[in-house]
Amino acid sequence: MAREIEKLSPAGVRKFKKEGLYGDGAGLYLHVGPDAGEKSGKSWIFRFMLSGRAREMGLGALHTVGLAEARDRARACRLKLLDGVDPLAARDAERNARRLEDAKAITFKDAAEQYISGHRASWKNDKHAEQWATTLETYAYPTIGKLAVGAIDTGLVLKVLEPIWTEKAETANRLRGRIATILDWAKVRGYREGENPARWKGHLDQTLPARSKVAKVEHHAALPYAEMSAFMTALRAQDGIAARALEFAILTWARSGEVINARWPEIDFAEKVWTVPGGRMKSGREHRVPLAPRAIEILREMKKLSDTPNGLVFHGRKAGEPLSDNSMWLLVTRRMGRSDLTPHGFRSTSRDWAAERTSYPSEVAEMALAHAVGDKVEAAYRRGDLFQKRRQLAETWAKFCSEPRRERGNVVTMHRAGAGG
Repeated sequence: MAREIEKLSPAGVRKFKKEGLYGDGAGLYLHVGPDAGEKSGKSWIFRFMLSGRAREMGLGALHTVGLAEARDRARACRLKLLDGVDPLAARDAERNARRLEDAKAITFKDAAEQYISGHRASWKNDKHAEQWATTLETYAYPTIGKLAVGAIDTGLVLKVLEPIWTEKAETANRLRGRIATILDWAKVRGYREGENPARWKGHLDQTLPARSKVAKVEHHAALPYAEMSAFMTALRAQDGIAARALEFAILTWARSGEVINARWPEIDFAEKVWTVPGGRMKSGREHRVPLAPRAIEILREMKKLSDTPNGLVFHGRKAGEPLSDNSMWLLVTRRMGRSDLTPHGFRSTSRDWAAERTSYPSEVAEMALAHAVGDKVEAAYRRGDLFQKRRQLAETWAKFCSEPRRERGNVVTMHRAGAGG
């Protein structure tokens, strides 16, 4: 009686040259393709019936899967069929599961870089993305950067945070939030499962002390307003674009990022207004800045150095690039030897001056700083930007910065003419 299974022999499968199917029995076949050699061009196929439909499943090429292994694979398929399982569908499911596991093996650093890259366009400027990358590279990557993002647990998060939680509370809090965001992103992408180990409420707040308990509020170093005239005299003696940019920032109460990215189309010389686009403002809203005479002088000086109509007002060393974020800070701390000051601190100086040496309403000064004013009801009621009052404030501030130190008793009053907002 002829054998119904295992009809082929190892020597026989090597000799088949004619194209076709050669059955070993029980659904296992050797497929011989055109121009087949001893092993090349030959592969194994398992044929079966499922729900009245004939199906085929490849089991591998002969040069990789020998006869004995092909029989083992075919037998495994028959066992699945016996249990009512489609072997082809089962194999596809196993492959997909392995792909998912491989995907979950991406590192925390890979996940972070993908997140930053995907969200860079939605952030206000490149500086924000750089801050994310720098914070993670400095504090997170050394500990968890090379680990699978799906393996990050509470213990590892604490290992990153605890060394800086009390000494650098603000940085640590931002770092925690960024780690939590990346882990949430990874979960949505299917790279990890379970609760977020970097979440604060109901989790890390039970282990780490609240930031308010360990952090001292650190304000940007600011110059006493009584010393502004002497400082501005020293600043105007400094050469270079960074010096003019800082002077312009002081006169306009602007943030350094707003100044170094200013472009000529934003400047209206006729109306003496600088309009900062909302995309570059911290508030996200367009901000009109009145320009005092000295601010206009600085712009005309910069205009002589730039003949690009749409270019940067305060350009960096390379054409088309702004000054670096640190240019003003280096000017103050190194060239001028004032390590006790920061460029951002001059906003506090001007605000202190307005409160203590003038009678301008506080909301005028707050709007000059592009701060939100009052509660929602007050903001809705006053829809204007108090521009004319802010122009008076800007001109008064510019004069104060240029005049010799005054006695503390003098108070500058608002002009009645044109006082409307």
